[in-house]
Amino acid sequence: MAVRKRSIAGAAAFAIAVAGVGALSAGTANADEKINWMSIPATPDMRGVAAPNGLSPQLREYIAAQGSNVLENPTDLVKYYGYLNDGTLVPDPANSFAEASKTEPDKNTYLRLSGLHGADPTYNYGRNFVFQGHEGGKAGYLTRVNLDADAAHRVTLLAATLADGTTPVPPIDGSTWDPWAKRLLLTAENGNKGAVLQATPDIKSTVEDVSNVLGRAGYEGIQNDSAGNVWMVEDTGGNSPAGSTAKNPNSFVYRFVPNDRGDLKKGGKLQALQVISNRTGSPITFQAIDAGHPTGGVFTDEQKDLSSYGTVFDTAWVTIHDTAVDTSGQPFDANALAKTAAATPFKRPENGVFRPRTNFNEFFFTATGDTNATSDANAEYGGWGGLYQLTQNDPSADHGKLRLFYRGDQAHTGLDNFTFVDRDHVAAVEDSGSTLHKQRNAFDSAYLFDVKADYSKTNEPVRFLAEGRDEAATEDALLIGTPGFHNDDDNEITGIHVSNGDPSVNGILGAQNPRPFQDGWRMFWTQQHGQNILWEITSNGTDN
Repeated sequence: MAVRKRSIAGAAAFAIAVAGVGALSAGTANADEKINWMSIPATPDMRGVAAPNGLSPQLREYIAAQGSNVLENPTDLVKYYGYLNDGTLVPDPANSFAEASKTEPDKNTYLRLSGLHGADPTYNYGRNFVFQGHEGGKAGYLTRVNLDADAAHRVTLLAATLADGTTPVPPIDGSTWDPWAKRLLLTAENGNKGAVLQATPDIKSTVEDVSNVLGRAGYEGIQNDSAGNVWMVEDTGGNSPAGSTAKNPNSFVYRFVPNDRGDLKKGGKLQALQVISNRTGSPITFQAIDAGHPTGGVFTDEQKDLSSYGTVFDTAWVTIHDTAVDTSGQPFDANALAKTAAATPFKRPENGVFRPRTNFNEFFFTATGDTNATSDANAEYGGWGGLYQLTQNDPSADHGKLRLFYRGDQAHTGLDNFTFVDRDHVAAVEDSGSTLHKQRNAFDSAYLFDVKADYSKTNEPVRFLAEGRDEAATEDALLIGTPGFHNDDDNEITGIHVSNGDPSVNGILGAQNPRPFQDGWRMFWTQQHGQNILWEITSNGTDN
């Protein structure tokens, strides 16, 4: 593949203030300042061959933490950052090639906070932290990477049980910081058993399940807006019609409107996004695969429209649960209620973010798609997934407009986590899965999209990160199917995250214009599986 260079305009001038942690320096962007990230080739999937990550020459990366980092406060459950304490850290030939369960640290939340503690009461842990939930093991847990600390204090286990002290923390996918509640918000993606948790950021974190208020679903991405609403997107795969590898759209976009934005436990309304068909004027709704609809919603005209450039849809938010009406205080199935309320399903919209400095009126979310080159929905019905843009006059508005911003293809699919790099450019990463890696002979990549570009033409995003495969993941891939071996061979990019760590309301992602690698803005991603590495990307010192 030919190497291609593309120049991208940078962000405008702005100032940053971090409440509670001191002020970061103000930054000024010149009109001619550019981000010159060169597009690079993907890394081939070659059996038995380890490969380094590829980065645009303007970038470099450093290991912030890796799976073999010993926790400063290990337990019987977990001793190492990225492994449960149930075996050796490499496959053991004397034990049927068994190895410790890899826990897959997922989405990153970077915060600048003062006065946090760890296991050592005499140690100064600094004020720069990355928080992560772990999703891949038999049980989940919450860790904090202390970026200012030495190796002995680098990673702190914050919690492995809920506030009752006995219920295990479920495997965790998404995370964000709620500045009003002063809590981390975490999602546990597990179908109708999924959950939203809230957690304090210090050691011995209080972790509470708030599913009685926000419901249970396959929640993954989670994000606040400026009004204190909580937006969530769901990753729940659908069934396939007979003879097809395409998946039925089965996931929803949600918005929770709290009664008290400082305390989510006081209840509120959970809403789901409804999209109106331009063909019928009626809502586009879930269609089960049954005798009356043998292909469900996979090949409908509406699904084709949702997967096409140039079509703009009217949208509405429909209330699916209200704690003022349901006073039982029990968790509920949000996915089932969204279907009953005629909300619109998508093909696994895993994460969503607000475009910076748009008053939280522009919300972009991913659709991962079917992640299989044999899907007969790929060509026209959203099998390759893509990116959507929802525009409203206000983040609390009841109505808006939806359009497909980017339609995926075989080289750009499985889009999962993403983050705005500046006001006009968003970075999206792939989780296309081991099946598609082999089908297209390429591992996952991270792309930079220009929100002002028309991708229905010949524009292509810039591949700035081509994930490789470390030696541990390479060995795992060779051992799939071996009796006694229980880890998997997926090789995934996740947790792409650009933030200046501001924990105040002014720091909600989307409130400020990011300036990558300047004025305290930092960029992280997680290389799941293998050595489970948390990377920080920085400038290579050349023209960005």
